[in-house]
Amino acid sequence: MPSPRTQQALARLADLTPRQIVAELDRYIVGQDEAKKAVAIALRNRWRRQQAPESIREEISPNNIILIGPTGVGKTEIARRLAKLAGAPFIKVEASKFTEVGYVGRDVESMVRDLVESAIDMVRTERETEVEDLAHERVDERLLDLLLPVPADAKPGAAHATAGVGSPAGGGGNAGTATATNDKSSVFVVSPTGAVSHEEQGDGVERYRRTREKLKKLLIDGQLETREVEVEVQQTTSPMFDMMMPQGAPEGMGNFSEMLQDMLPKKTKKRTVKVSEARRILIEQELDKLIDLEDVTADALERVEKLGIIFLDEIDKIAGERGQGGGPDVSREGVQRDLLPIVEGSNVQTKYGLVKTDHVLFVAAGAFHVSKPSDLIPELQGRFPIRVELKRLTEADFVRIMTEPENALTKQYAALIESEKAQITFTADGIAEIARVAAQVNERMENIGARRLHTVMTTLLGEMLYELPDPKHASIVVNAELVREKLKAIAEDEDLRKYIL
Repeated sequence: MPSPRTQQALARLADLTPRQIVAELDRYIVGQDEAKKAVAIALRNRWRRQQAPESIREEISPNNIILIGPTGVGKTEIARRLAKLAGAPFIKVEASKFTEVGYVGRDVESMVRDLVESAIDMVRTERETEVEDLAHERVDERLLDLLLPVPADAKPGAAHATAGVGSPAGGGGNAGTATATNDKSSVFVVSPTGAVSHEEQGDGVERYRRTREKLKKLLIDGQLETREVEVEVQQTTSPMFDMMMPQGAPEGMGNFSEMLQDMLPKKTKKRTVKVSEARRILIEQELDKLIDLEDVTADALERVEKLGIIFLDEIDKIAGERGQGGGPDVSREGVQRDLLPIVEGSNVQTKYGLVKTDHVLFVAAGAFHVSKPSDLIPELQGRFPIRVELKRLTEADFVRIMTEPENALTKQYAALIESEKAQITFTADGIAEIARVAAQVNERMENIGARRLHTVMTTLLGEMLYELPDPKHASIVVNAELVREKLKAIAEDEDLRKYIL
């Protein structure tokens, strides 16, 4: 049975039907309906598997997906938004950086180790959110202790000193004080006529409490941020351990180095810093005390096994025609063979323990310009039974990309320009002209999909962004005429590389 926290993560999927998942993806990604449906079904199947009878639950394996399409059409964005929507551990890796086991480079198991690290960061962030208020309260108290150390007479059990006082009957004109042996101190004031008055004032604990309350109010109001305090911090790792890790060393050496560091006693040193910096240091220390690392690790490993998603990009780069001579190809077919057991399901050793990859969802993607999916070894093809071909983006798609998504490029530039107290307005004909230029450049050069919009927009607005916050650019209207004027050189010059990378 999943742990209660993992069940909470799975419960979030219960409210996400495939239609709702696609609707959420539509908020950020234009078109590619087939790909959205495929990943929505794969995500919903995570929840469905947990509802299946226990006798067959472990037999239900995820249907891994290959997304086929040119760059810039939304392959990576679909997988990234899907993981964010599900609250699942997610990493994006590039297949081209792996090499066959036994050769210099990264082995394929490292992506599972990276996924575990990602899951631990995610779970720890959740735990920090839960205890954040308590941690801040503790930090405030520690800062007050540093700003106002407890005086000797305010410490519990502190003995009160007793001072002798001249007899009132002495008739002298001097006044004296005496401290009583109880918790309250008494003040005897002798007047010039010889009359003696007696007053009680709060003890040291009470005076310290009142002063601390006043100081706490100033601290919370942010009036003490520039005061300096002395805090203890843990010393950074000794360079000795870096020397033990030569360049290109096997990945397991990193775990060995960390194990040695854990065996050695932790050294601390005192630093004098401002309250604002001390707050950052102390909040980390308090969160470390409040969060159980073993619980975080156990939860993260379980989420990786039940909810983890690995996005394997550039899988076409490790595909090639089989039967070619010339010796071993350690970055192509060798990597494919190493991927087989992980995608099928195996135990991978990490520094946090063994991780089973039987139910990790793998989403592969590639442009397949030179090679084709059938160039992958048959065994690996069988591990990715669902193939979805993404469509090339058209001029009409570019118009939608610039207007419909919540993170549309026009909205991003509007937010940037508003930070300079200026305003930019994109008219409908201006957006249409930008889309036309981007589509034209993609046709005449390499087709890099929606990424072309970034280069076109940078060229269009570069001069304005440079001039801001000049008042003459306080209000900018981007219409078709302005776009044609600014991008005239691009439209007329055949050598577009001079203007757009």
